[in-house]
Amino acid sequence: MIPVSEPTETVYRGRPRYEGANIRTWIGFKHFIYLVEEAVLDHFRQLGLGPQACYHRFGLGLTFVESSVQLPRTVEVDDVATLTVRKARARDDGTLRLDVRLTVERPGGSEIALRGWVRVALVREKDAPGQEPVPAEYEPFVVPEIGALPKGADAQQQQQPSSERNAFTWSWRVPYFYCHFSDRLQHSGYVRMMEEAVDRFLADRGLSVRTLLDERGWIPVVSRARIRLLADVHMEETVQTVMVVDEIIKNAMFSARIDCYVRRADRLVHTATGRILHGYAVSRGPDAGQLAILDAATRSALMGDGPSESLDGDKA
Repeated sequence: MIPVSEPTETVYRGRPRYEGANIRTWIGFKHFIYLVEEAVLDHFRQLGLGPQACYHRFGLGLTFVESSVQLPRTVEVDDVATLTVRKARARDDGTLRLDVRLTVERPGGSEIALRGWVRVALVREKDAPGQEPVPAEYEPFVVPEIGALPKGADAQQQQQPSSERNAFTWSWRVPYFYCHFSDRLQHSGYVRMMEEAVDRFLADRGLSVRTLLDERGWIPVVSRARIRLLADVHMEETVQTVMVVDEIIKNAMFSARIDCYVRRADRLVHTATGRILHGYAVSRGPDAGQLAILDAATRSALMGDGPSESLDGDKA
């Protein structure tokens, strides 16, 4: 039976995957979001609405359509993360929002390492075997496709790829292992895309992760990330990702917008939009762990104002 009354909150505990410990033993932002996904899926499993039940009983794909996270603390590879998921709240746009908090234990006690939320929808899957009626309380959140959900003002402003001179564009083919339900690019695939887009952008600007790690001991850190799905993308389609750095904040962080498009017939379809707030931490020496200050040449390279050959100086 599927319980009608949802618990006020559920708790999930787990360790981050070893894959995410790319620099020292700190975990990258992608794996914070993976933990959020696991915690939210566990929440729905406790309701009898896990992805397997949704698919095989009701013909639905439990789908993350948006996530937003703030990351005030680091997480280490051996940490046990405790994630608290608050009861889903119905939204007027036909989705359910769930708030999530992640904490880790430190010598001084429990510390919050993530605050965030996700939105989920129940998408009709064309080849799913399930035919049972959806429980009445969840029927309002069933949609035929992601594109049927309201787009929001932020997406309306980016219907076409940015023509700004500092825009970085990258095209990529959707592999099956970024998809789910035998068809669609899933939320975690977009999270992977966001990480790779930043990596490619930095290399294009002469600021590759390896370059700054070797020359300065700087490592990339993300303090905020958000991604919103706007339309279905199907296996083996080609996605055009456009990234634009639009602001340097206090000479320490850069804010970027990332948008994705798929060409269908004679038009581009806007499939996702996101934002990321990025900076660097010092990884060695007496300032290890502190936020690095971006010199003028680095800021210039990030904004596309000129070549980045003068990274060792401060020529603006």
